Amino acid sequence: MTAELKGALEGLLFVSGDEGISLKQLSRVLNISEETSIHLLHELIFDYENIQRGMMIMESNGIYHLTTKPEHNTYYKKLMEEPHSSRLSQASLETLAIICYKQPVTKVEIEEVRGVNSDYATQSLLQRGLIEHKGRKETIGRPILYGTTKGFLTYFGLTSLQDLPVLPDETTEVLTEKEMDLFFGE
Repeated sequence: MTAELKGALEGLLFVSGDEGISLKQLSRVLNISEETSIHLLHELIFDYENIQRGMMIMESNGIYHLTTKPEHNTYYKKLMEEPHSSRLSQASLETLAIICYKQPVTKVEIEEVRGVNSDYATQSLLQRGLIEHKGRKETIGRPILYGTTKGFLTYFGLTSLQDLPVLPDETTEVLTEKEMDLFFGE
């Protein structure tokens, strides 16, 4: 059971991303005491420090983060210098379209429209600066709201969101080829 909880804790650290996760959140989600959470965290920290791993656990102001080890910075810098494709994946395009038309929108709302998990697409769009956090929804759990950035407008050659093509409804024909090229063109 401890190995399963330790694995779940590691996963929670990963999916919490840059926001990190508090001891109380860990305990509540795993349904264990804070003492057990601390014990599991210390085990994971020990594992990361004593096995040749590229990750480490960092605590800052009571929030725990899974992060890369600083001794591997040269590799990270090299990766960032490598040219990468400027094309967006189909999943990213779908996610971006939902965000730009429904903003501000939560990840759950995005996934309801897409019908699949959108974590990777959302992270990719955040990293590219096409979307950003627009606050939190005033509901249970206070989920993050996402919206587009000025970088989104620049990337697609728009002056404002009003330049977006109007979405078709049941009475309207499909988007014109020019409108489709806005998202799917070169």
